[in-house]
Amino acid sequence: MKTALIKNLHRHVGEQVTVQGWVYNQRSSGKITFIILRDGSGLMQGVVVKQEVGEALFAEARKLTQESAVKVTGIVREEPRSVGGHEMQVTDMEIVSLAEEYPITHKEHGVDFLAEHRHLWIRTPRQAAVLRIRSEIEHALRNFFYERDFVLADAPIITPAACEGTTNLFEIDYHGEKGYLSQSGQLYNEANAMALGRIYCFGPTFRAEKSKTRRHLLEFWMIEAEMAYFDLDANMELQEEMIHYVIQRVLAKCTNELNVLERDVEKLKAIKLPFPRISYTDAVELLKQAGEDFTWGDDFGAPHETIISSHFNAPVFVHRYPTAIKAFYMKPDPNDANVVLGADLLAPEGYGEIIGGGQRIDDLALLEQRIAEHKLPQEAFEWYLDLRRYGSVPHSGFGLGLERTVAWLCGLEHIRETIPFPRMLHKMYP
Repeated sequence: MKTALIKNLHRHVGEQVTVQGWVYNQRSSGKITFIILRDGSGLMQGVVVKQEVGEALFAEARKLTQESAVKVTGIVREEPRSVGGHEMQVTDMEIVSLAEEYPITHKEHGVDFLAEHRHLWIRTPRQAAVLRIRSEIEHALRNFFYERDFVLADAPIITPAACEGTTNLFEIDYHGEKGYLSQSGQLYNEANAMALGRIYCFGPTFRAEKSKTRRHLLEFWMIEAEMAYFDLDANMELQEEMIHYVIQRVLAKCTNELNVLERDVEKLKAIKLPFPRISYTDAVELLKQAGEDFTWGDDFGAPHETIISSHFNAPVFVHRYPTAIKAFYMKPDPNDANVVLGADLLAPEGYGEIIGGGQRIDDLALLEQRIAEHKLPQEAFEWYLDLRRYGSVPHSGFGLGLERTVAWLCGLEHIRETIPFPRMLHKMYP
């Protein structure tokens, strides 16, 4: 018997197929039982008529519990009133396993309860929709780089030195030596870019931040790109092209999931290229005009980013941040050494920074100076300095936080829903 995914039932109208999945819900009306099935790709209603299937099979259908695993066979037909627009007239059924009383019922549950049962919470339609959109975003990002001749070059997760300061590192014992879980693959990306031209890496990163905001995770995924012979402007152009590409892909491929999430897709459809750009200095003026007591030289917090982005209907680049608040490898602006050739991309609707990046220092003496100013051990960065000793070129790169991007495109309130098993402050179970 032919098996089919629920999302593909429209291809099998009038045919007899088997769907393998789990019981999402079940209700009976006299001599008819309606089974709502899920298989990971969508929901489907199966109709079991006692007169057609017989006493024994009908009795089996009646005893199904929520999340019981089943294989159902039947004729697919169009039914606009049914979930998914199709339903199955069931002719046969096999119970694979009968589930015990399920802890997550079809009612409201508290966030703490759902977090403790995250391994089951991800089975619900809303959470499954988010994770399918996450998957589509990942595929879109990989395709974007592949189509532009970028090489995927993985960076290590265990590193001997900090990339962006030492205050939020997870330290590990590396056979008697200090090691750290990676904050970023960027330094290694620079080495790979000097070998391969244009590269990207995609993997988990770790920040031991004492933060409990809706925007922060301690373990999150970043896609990071590095490009030889790219300046800041070329860097920003690539970023906006990438984000626009991802938006179009999600709109085209994830219609059902966006509907489940009740996402206002008109806001996404309205985003056009190029994205607006504003300097840090001008952004500070915007904050002051909005009544914020903000000092030039301070870093933006979530409320500041929200105020700035509210002036635009698209992601906005804030560029040329103060040198003092940026990482040691950021290249100073030749026209103003007080600012760097870096930019953050702020998502609209209050979702904050989704990309950070900029042009790197390509001068050996200046990089050595900056390492000393940041009180970093130069011996740990000798290999990195080699990149300036042997064939240094202007180069730029950026890192996109996957979870924040998913939160924005899905219209989610909290970042914990964007990853199957979030790691947050004091939260590591399950």
